[in-house]
Amino acid sequence: MILTDLHVEPAIFAAETGWVIKPEGACRADVCVPLPSDSRTTDDRLDVGVVAERLGMPLVHDEPHGFWALGPETRTGRALTSAQAPPLELPDFDGNPFQLSSLLGQKVLLVAWASW
Repeated sequence: MILTDLHVEPAIFAAETGWVIKPEGACRADVCVPLPSDSRTTDDRLDVGVVAERLGMPLVHDEPHGFWALGPETRTGRALTSAQAPPLELPDFDGNPFQLSSLLGQKVLLVAWASW
C-alpha cells in the first residue's frame, strides 16, 4: 500500500490490506488484533504508523518524494512470511528460455519495471 498521508480512512485500509477495523481491533478472518487507543485520530481515521507496528507490517518512508510504503504483515515484523518465488520462465538475452528455479539455493535479486 502506497501512502502520501499516514492517516487513512478505515475502509481504505481494509480494502488495501484485508484488515477490517472493528471495535475489538483489526480483524481478518478469525484473527483480531487489539489496537491501542492512539491508533485512531480525532477525526476517526487510522494512524497507519501505530497500526502497522501492532500488526507487524513494515512501513518505509521515502522522504524526498513524500510517500510511505506499507508492506504485508509478517510473523516477526521484519521479513516476509515466505521467500518462495512462483515458477517463472522468461527468455534470456539470446531468446532461450530461462527458468528461475535453475537458481535454487542461490540469492537472487529480481528487478522489474513498467514503462507507463
